[in-house]
Amino acid sequence: MLDSGNLLSGKPKYLFALILLSFISVICAAFSMTGGDDFVIARREVLLRRIGDELLTQSGDSKSRVLPVKKIAENEYQIRFENELTFQSDSLVNTTRRLLAKDPLARDYVVNVLNCGNSSVAYGYAISNNKKDDIVACRGRVQPRACYMINIKFKPAGINTAKNGYLLGSLPFLAFVGFIFLRSVKPRRALPNDQRTKIFTFGSVLFDAQERQLVINKKTIDLTGTETRLLLIFALSPNQTIERSRLQKEIWEDEGVIVGRSLDMFISKLRKKLEFDPNINIVVIRGKGYKLEISS
Repeated sequence: MLDSGNLLSGKPKYLFALILLSFISVICAAFSMTGGDDFVIARREVLLRRIGDELLTQSGDSKSRVLPVKKIAENEYQIRFENELTFQSDSLVNTTRRLLAKDPLARDYVVNVLNCGNSSVAYGYAISNNKKDDIVACRGRVQPRACYMINIKFKPAGINTAKNGYLLGSLPFLAFVGFIFLRSVKPRRALPNDQRTKIFTFGSVLFDAQERQLVINKKTIDLTGTETRLLLIFALSPNQTIERSRLQKEIWEDEGVIVGRSLDMFISKLRKKLEFDPNINIVVIRGKGYKLEISS
């Protein structure tokens, strides 16, 4: 087409809408996970309080409270107790493993039992989704009664990671759709203003390049954008051989793909539209190209 302003109509317009819709869908899908994130965190805190409750019961304490679970860092929580307690290492490992199995996102985590006074580590272990990677020491040992805090740090493989992966995973798709869109709206080489406004006359044919029309014996024939560009090259050099490679380059190079049969097809269409004047024809110059032949 001659005017790039019309490129946003038709198919490219729908491609642009597709890109916009795809982008909005990806963003909405990712950030709609926020509500689910809050629910999982709240449920996890309940499970952590349950761990504290069972530890107190195992310690022989059925009356004192488990203090509110404290989130001390991203993916890290602290269980605190009102009173001192004692615990057996195997029982702590089994309790946390059994209860956190109900949290689908708590597959890998590290547990550290800290002394309240100086925050030194009294006991610690690591649980992995693959049991072969578990790190559990000091089995069967009973820890003395004291004030303890239990820190549990989860591997960041939960909803935030899934959300980021969802967004990152969608980028290749958006890039592909964007590439298709840009290719479809890439403007063809515009004609200089002095050529766009020219009206050519050869024989009984009047060629209006700007209006993309032929007028032959008062009969108006419409031309496509490609036909107009092709005929304009011939009209600027009548009775001169135009190399086939030049025609292909100037008409189709901007599209990135040159199809030889396309040139033959458009030449055939132009011939048919010019056949109303027998003195004008586009002839083949074998081994070279084509010529707009105008007989006087």
